[in-house]
Amino acid sequence: MHINIAEKELIDKVLDREEKKRFSLKEIDLGETLREILFSANEFVPSESGAVFLDDPLLKRTTSERGRLYFMACFGEGSEKLAGTFLPSDVGIIGETYRSGSPYLSRDVSKDRSFYPGVDKQTSYQSRSIIAVPVKINDSVIGVIEMINRKDKINFDEKDLAILDIFARYTSTLITNALDALRFEELSKKDNLTGLYNDRYFYERLSVEVKYAIENSKPLSMIFFDLDRFKEVNDIYGHLAGSRVLKEVAQLVENILIGGGAVPVRYGGDEYVIVSPATTLDKAAEYAKKICDVVAGSTFIKEKSIAGAPPLNIKGLITCSIGVTTFVPPIDQQISHREIEEGLIKAADSAMYESKRNGKNRVTCTSLYLKKH
Repeated sequence: MHINIAEKELIDKVLDREEKKRFSLKEIDLGETLREILFSANEFVPSESGAVFLDDPLLKRTTSERGRLYFMACFGEGSEKLAGTFLPSDVGIIGETYRSGSPYLSRDVSKDRSFYPGVDKQTSYQSRSIIAVPVKINDSVIGVIEMINRKDKINFDEKDLAILDIFARYTSTLITNALDALRFEELSKKDNLTGLYNDRYFYERLSVEVKYAIENSKPLSMIFFDLDRFKEVNDIYGHLAGSRVLKEVAQLVENILIGGGAVPVRYGGDEYVIVSPATTLDKAAEYAKKICDVVAGSTFIKEKSIAGAPPLNIKGLITCSIGVTTFVPPIDQQISHREIEEGLIKAADSAMYESKRNGKNRVTCTSLYLKKH
């Protein structure tokens, strides 16, 4: 039995994964898991055809568009045409099962008003009998398992439906485990205080982005900054207030960079670094200037803390000194990727200290010069 699996990009999408085009610490092979599920389901409920559908989590969170149920794994005649395609979530027996969250048995689809014949037309296949069960996570329906045309019988029965329902619950557990693993992976990359990426992730990501920049002849920019007079915040208001300021600065940076493909990192202490792929020096300087202006113009700790500490409304004290540099391929092949990575960090860091020497609360841009040995 050959099982067709959707492309990995689609599997990543329905798992709601981010930043996976060029980088991942660990891959979750959901495709292989779904293949095993279908194979096992077919052993217990032998069928001519079958499929696992999962919904689109982005469309599910909006109300402006119809939902989609993607063929994530499927087997049977003509199924090679279906893997990765989708049905609207309000169409056919699949849609009915998805919307109701209840198992569905259709002994004779020719007499079933819910049956949608479009897939049969696409595959030149004839469905006679169908069972479908919802796949749920925490009582929320995320997909459907469907089996078509029972082998060795005229049609499916209640026993077949009950067995398939068991497999649906098993599938739910496996998908939940995959999501939990991804959440754990994501947490391992994050700074506990600010929620930005941490320095360990930064070095791994920088290595990948340098390689990508060289292979695709794209510029790669780095923005390095720390907070001016941050020590005064700790001295005057205490370290808890300082921690809140660090978190609020991180939020400001994320709001400025949202959707731009840049990767903000808490480098350590009150230092931050931003890796910005496919970004010219001029564009990176624009980002940096906006960060500089927004931080200087912000009022920090405007709300009382969770513990009930009063607002501090710190304004005019916190500014930042920023350094910006950009690597532009091509580069002499005798210079290693590691040297480029170290050169970017050193150049951006040096530019940041130049901003401090020149009065703070400013942006300094520098070119990246690398010499072969």
